[in-house]
Amino acid sequence: MAKKIKTKIKLQITGGQANPAPPVGPALGQHGLNIAEFCQKFNEKTRDKMGEVVPVEITVYEDRTYDFILKTAPASELIKKMAKITKGSGKALTEKVGSITKDQLKEIAEIKMSDLNANDIEAAMKIIAGTARQMGVDIK
Repeated sequence: MAKKIKTKIKLQITGGQANPAPPVGPALGQHGLNIAEFCQKFNEKTRDKMGEVVPVEITVYEDRTYDFILKTAPASELIKKMAKITKGSGKALTEKVGSITKDQLKEIAEIKMSDLNANDIEAAMKIIAGTARQMGVDIK
C-alpha cells in the first residue's frame, strides 16, 4: 500500500554540510522528522559534492517517514564555478564579471539536462546561456 504524502520540502543545502541549524532544522522539525538522521544521510550522499550547493526535495509521509531526492546544483552555481567568479554581476547588462566558453556551456547543459525542461542539448544550452547572461557572464 502506498504511503500518504503529507508534504514536500525543497531546500538548498551545501553538500556534506547539512546540520540541524536553520534552514534544515526548523523545516524538518515542524513535520516531526528526525533531523540528525536526515543530516547524516544527506551528508553521506553528498560527500563527493563538498562545498557545492545541492538542492534536495524531501517527501514527508503521514507516518513521519521520508524520502529525499538530490537534484543537480543550480545552473548559476555551475556557471560561477566554470567562470571562476564568486558571484554574478549586480548590473548584468552593463558590468560583465566573467566568461565561459561554448564547450563549458555545453558541459553545464549536459550536467543540468535531467533537471531542465529541454528536449535536446541545443535547447538546454540556450536555457543555460540565458542564465549566464542574467549573471553578467559572457559566452565566448
